[in-house]
Amino acid sequence: MSTKNAYMDTIGRKLAALAAGFLLTAGLAASTAALAGDKSKYEVDGRKSGYLYSNPETQAIEDDDFANGGMLWVEKGAELWKKVDGKAGKSCASCHGDAEKSMKGVYTVYPKYVKKLGKLENLEQRINRCRTEKMKAKPWKWDKDNLLAMATYIGYLSRGMPMNVKIDGPAAPFFEKGKEFFFKRRGQLDMSCKHCHIDNAGKHIRADLLSEGRGGGAFPAYRLKWQKVGSLHRRFKGCNKNIRAQPYKQGADEYVNLELFVKWRSRGLPVEVPAVRR
Repeated sequence: MSTKNAYMDTIGRKLAALAAGFLLTAGLAASTAALAGDKSKYEVDGRKSGYLYSNPETQAIEDDDFANGGMLWVEKGAELWKKVDGKAGKSCASCHGDAEKSMKGVYTVYPKYVKKLGKLENLEQRINRCRTEKMKAKPWKWDKDNLLAMATYIGYLSRGMPMNVKIDGPAAPFFEKGKEFFFKRRGQLDMSCKHCHIDNAGKHIRADLLSEGRGGGAFPAYRLKWQKVGSLHRRFKGCNKNIRAQPYKQGADEYVNLELFVKWRSRGLPVEVPAVRR
């Protein structure tokens, strides 16, 4: 091949690669634009997801799985699903098989009443009970990477499905306790959850726009403030601290009951895990 032909062949290959890259980028941009444009799903019967109270930049990060930092926890959760741990020599997959099939929709119904426990159990607690009872492994710590990753992964597998927790039957008294918590004043500021998320939803508190407090389908969420994924109970603790109230520990009955009430308030709204919030 002559020097001229070799040169033209090199140019041709570079142009082809550039065109392929352009088409891929354009395809991803179109996909992201389609996701970002479909915002009607975030409002159901007048109930609005916190997504609609986020600024466009934050929404764009959630809409794009390549930009959404929470996807790192999804990937870690998928790895942990197959990892053998504990004296029983089992992994999550040993009992539940393919997570994409067995875990689809699971997130939408937690917390739920467990007769054996005589109270509510949320997803993180269920994961740890599987570890201690079935795998004979140590429970994972709250808001540490392993438990966050598994909860985020399971939540992700229900993404787009409507929240549908059960509040009747044996769950009813715990739902009422969660409701009481939501409306009860506490702390030095003498405020309840409702003062921000019902009375002042849509108004600014400093630079933040207050949402309706319907984050039931969002957590574990990637908060830009945290620069990592965090649980709903971590968010509850933060709110308690903001009003100068004594917070409970993650996993406390009070927070699990409140979680049921918040997720009921989010009924019908789609699972966004991992959502992105400020």
